[in-house]
Amino acid sequence: MDFTVETATDAVVDSFRQTKDRRLREVMESLTRHLHAFVRDIEPTMEEWEAAIGFLTAVGQTCDHTRQEFILLSDVLGVSMLVETMNGTMNGTETGTESTVLGPFHMTESPRRELGDSIDLLGTGRPCVVSGQVLAADGTPLPGAELDVWQCNEDGFYDVQQPDVQPPGNGRGLFRTDVEGRFWFRTVVPSHYPIPTDGPVGRLLDATGRHPYRPAHIHFIASADSHRPVTTHAFVDDSPYIDSDAVFAVKQGLITDFTESYDEQGAERFGVTVPFTHARFDIVLAPEPETT
Repeated sequence: MDFTVETATDAVVDSFRQTKDRRLREVMESLTRHLHAFVRDIEPTMEEWEAAIGFLTAVGQTCDHTRQEFILLSDVLGVSMLVETMNGTMNGTETGTESTVLGPFHMTESPRRELGDSIDLLGTGRPCVVSGQVLAADGTPLPGAELDVWQCNEDGFYDVQQPDVQPPGNGRGLFRTDVEGRFWFRTVVPSHYPIPTDGPVGRLLDATGRHPYRPAHIHFIASADSHRPVTTHAFVDDSPYIDSDAVFAVKQGLITDFTESYDEQGAERFGVTVPFTHARFDIVLAPEPETT
């Protein structure tokens, strides 16, 4: 069969017919059909094809052990949120806390911390207490659930972005809930911030007239035995860009009140001084689907 515009897709799809892994064959056949349809739609010149290859090459070359430019590209194209949202539902119905993107900065292991510890190792901002419960879908508390937490500082930078300013592990913590499924830790209110713009993804945003900002948030990954883990955020309710997140991750149910508190008893209980900021963020985990 001659390789022509008309026969190209069938020829490539047919080349995968002996793939033993059924899922891999399904993925490659679908990818080929959609990619070829895209190429036929936009009819790229050879120069445009070379530019596209150069862009993807630059994305890969920008990745290192603390930065994942391909995740960033997936984020700004809405693919990360689409995959998260599809995988965060069961039979089309959300049964737990809504999921959001992992983001490009979950690149180092969070240090193990005790409940009530501070993840702010700099101590430069107003203290903030984050507390809540991890619950099953029926409201039952989940003792011993694990929470992986990470955030930027009050200036909008993660520890891996400022190795000369922030100690490793600043803004990060790995916690386990108590016997009533409760958790609490001290931190600072994070800032809104731009995603990295010094690489190919930043240049893409600039070329398309899009801003690079994310609203202020704290990342969580929550997991417990016999339940589906969830990757989510607590968004600061009055943050700039709450309505125009560069990576499309804001969901209304995740916008959280970060409230100024003068409660002296609460301050003493949490180990802070008044005034402090308090955010309550409960996380509900869906059950693992039954296997057949």
